Amino acid sequence: MRIDVLSLFPDFIRQAAQVGVVGRAQERGLLKVEAWNPRDFATDNYRRVDDRPFGGGPGMVMLAEPLIACLNAARLASTKPARVICLSPQGVPLTQAKARVLAAMPRLILVCGRYEGLDERFLEREVDEELSIGDYVLSGGELAAAVLIDAVGRLQDGALNDAESAAQDSFEDGLLDCPHYTRSEAWGTEGVPPVLLSGDHAKIARWRRQQSLGRTWLRRPDLLEGKVLDRKDAELLAEFQAEWRAGPGKPENL
Repeated sequence: MRIDVLSLFPDFIRQAAQVGVVGRAQERGLLKVEAWNPRDFATDNYRRVDDRPFGGGPGMVMLAEPLIACLNAARLASTKPARVICLSPQGVPLTQAKARVLAAMPRLILVCGRYEGLDERFLEREVDEELSIGDYVLSGGELAAAVLIDAVGRLQDGALNDAESAAQDSFEDGLLDCPHYTRSEAWGTEGVPPVLLSGDHAKIARWRRQQSLGRTWLRRPDLLEGKVLDRKDAELLAEFQAEWRAGPGKPENL
């Protein structure tokens, strides 16, 4: 997979793509990340990439011309078909399901905005979709681009040392992940649920599924809204809820 990023801070993108799982994916030839600076495609002596908006108002808006020239250069760098995505608080939320769809594509071109945003005509004519990583505003799209690169990069076949890791992540089946415990020398088995020490893989799998359902119910009940649980999952969740409500100081209305 290839990801090209249009950013006024290309060094940030390059450095972010060199570490961790994404860096390893690049070393293994599973992913290639390139950064392009729209300022390199500005035509005036000041390499200007922004201007005042029509209608007045505070702030500056990124000009369409250097963005289009930069985007065209990035497109020509590879023959792979590319989906152009702008990282924006106005975009649809990035989810794990969306990350999986994007990870299967041969190429993405990410556009990072700055200032008050991008010329709307550029978005309408050149961008396929806008994505958001949350309901808050950042100084630019670079951090969001790094999040998206990580989300899709780790899903490339062979990027993770353990192929099962991605399948067990939070949100993979619409639920949060279960709790995990390490073999700590300082704490030993203190506080570790006995079932995890039992060696009974069937019971461990059942406990993990129940904890995943219960943790989702407690922390992200919105993920369960409209989700149809099969009989086994419904029973596991009901058991968790009964045990949780029986605990000290637990409210009955949850």
